[in-house]
Amino acid sequence: MDGEKIQAMRQEIVEGNIEKTMLKLAYPLIINNMVQVLYNLTDTFWLGRLGTEELSAPGTAWPLVWFFMSIGMGFATAGFAFVSQYIGAKDYEKAGRAAGALYSLMMFFAIFVAIFGLLIAPLALKFMKVTPEVYPFALSYIRIIFIGIPFSFTLFAFNFLLRAVGDTKTPVKINMFTVFLNVILDPLLIFGWLGFPRLGVIGAAVATMFSNSVGSLIGGYLLFKGRVGIHLTLENLKPEWDFYARIFRVGLPSSVGFSTDAFGFVVLTRIIYIYGTVAFATYTIGNRLTNFMFAIADGISQAMGTMVGQNVGAEKYERAKKIAERAMLTNLIVLTVGTAIVVAFRAQIFGFFVKDERVLAESAKFVRYFAFSLPFFGIFSAVSNVFQSSGHTKKSMILGMVRLWVLRIPLAYSLGKFMADTTGVWLGMGLSNFLAALIGFAWFLKGSWMKRIIDEG
Repeated sequence: MDGEKIQAMRQEIVEGNIEKTMLKLAYPLIINNMVQVLYNLTDTFWLGRLGTEELSAPGTAWPLVWFFMSIGMGFATAGFAFVSQYIGAKDYEKAGRAAGALYSLMMFFAIFVAIFGLLIAPLALKFMKVTPEVYPFALSYIRIIFIGIPFSFTLFAFNFLLRAVGDTKTPVKINMFTVFLNVILDPLLIFGWLGFPRLGVIGAAVATMFSNSVGSLIGGYLLFKGRVGIHLTLENLKPEWDFYARIFRVGLPSSVGFSTDAFGFVVLTRIIYIYGTVAFATYTIGNRLTNFMFAIADGISQAMGTMVGQNVGAEKYERAKKIAERAMLTNLIVLTVGTAIVVAFRAQIFGFFVKDERVLAESAKFVRYFAFSLPFFGIFSAVSNVFQSSGHTKKSMILGMVRLWVLRIPLAYSLGKFMADTTGVWLGMGLSNFLAALIGFAWFLKGSWMKRIIDEG
């Protein structure tokens, strides 16, 4: 590892001005999130030109894809916590070993996930009660995405490792390149422009898979050439069962949390499809808008995670708490402003993506009964990030399961049935964000997360 570079970053993170350091770490992440949202919006825009069914395909496929990817994400979170805390503790040799163990573990795991996902996709879509007109589009899309899963996993590992050392700029540059490549390829492959084959929904999936693969290869090249703070070698990648066991132990609760969270969205998709394709198309566009609003809030939460991880590693717990509180307040303000804008311009925003009067009518209910909860979800996601970054992954697992399985799914289903309308579904989703934020914030204030995991085992 590049000790001098990492030492300078560490000094700023554990001793520098909180607001200035958080902004320095966050702005590249915010740009990255904005660019990612640009891709999602572009994807939705082009598929919306084909029709409501085509627009619904990625939104149907992604909860299932995310279910499998989230299992690996849990271990990536554990690797992030170890690397950032070892750096906070100035143990750079162990930080390098943890980084290599994480990268090799993710590669092995991704191959298994890709094969299993391809086999189970048709059954999973049937379980989700996908409407017959959307099913063939969703199945084609999901198969292409699963082929590229190994590249997506290693790109995740690259992003997590560099963020752990405090380098938020390099992953952003690579992600911006992959997203812009995706944006360019989307219309060419969807509509067959400039001599490319007209592939429709499959074209959108191929563009995503190809772009992620290019990004993963660039990230791997930089890691193995030592062009970034972390320098991986073949020696690092040899299976280290001790580190695998520690990553597994810390990462398992996170994986269970992420995957049950993701499976909850598979179930939620099934609930929304009870009310038809129009309801799900509205939900898909609403998700894109939510992601756009969270581009800034997520960037701040991710920067906060790096700072919390290293400060916990340096045993500066009160400073870590202060960092988290500043991030939560910022998120609350940003998301309140964003929600007000969506409420004011709802018709124009939804109408931009699809010219379907049924979707526009449904969007009025979606915004009225769900949008109020978004500022509270900003607090929930920040608390969850604090638990993950400090290595207390069981807490984030429990909090995520409470939000989804105790609150969101029962409320969305029961209120939907009670009101005999999607109004109940959207209201149930909103209430789950509000109540989970209150529970999470109370748990955060107890301070039980203020303990290093690198002192264990």
